[in-house]
Amino acid sequence: MEPNLPLRDIHLPDPMHWWPPAPGWWLLLFAVPALLALLFWLWRWVRRMTVGKLALAELESIAQSNADARDKVQQLAILLRRIALSLYPREQVASLVGEQWLTFLDGPLGGNSFSQGAGRLLIDAPYRREVQTDLDALYALCRLWIKRLPKSPAIKNDARTVAYAYLAQQFSVWAKKR
Repeated sequence: MEPNLPLRDIHLPDPMHWWPPAPGWWLLLFAVPALLALLFWLWRWVRRMTVGKLALAELESIAQSNADARDKVQQLAILLRRIALSLYPREQVASLVGEQWLTFLDGPLGGNSFSQGAGRLLIDAPYRREVQTDLDALYALCRLWIKRLPKSPAIKNDARTVAYAYLAQQFSVWAKKR
């Protein structure tokens, strides 16, 4: 090698600046919060839909069961109470009995279908020796009440509570059949 060659020293590029960021960072900046918001909305939607779907499924299983009318009415009363306890604060729902309970159930429907109509069976039937009525009107009323569950974010308990109760009830029905 010849020491007198006119070579220049290695030319390094300018250092990278932190601003403006690359397009991928901009995408990440907007995509992550949007994804988190979408996941939160989806979680709330699934949680609400789970309670409604499980309640409707249990309502149908009560309607299809071979129990007598008095037992079916008792099971419907228990189902409505469990749903109300899972959606509303315990202090608001747990102490309601009789006419107060029926008035509470009338709330989402906007009328008096429970306190003056077919819903009266929920408090009358347990004290009757035999229940001689067509339960289809009561099933339709309960189905309508379940479909009009509150859509507010005030859903208190996790849907797992209702799901576990439903599974426990289904297991007891299965165990009775065996």
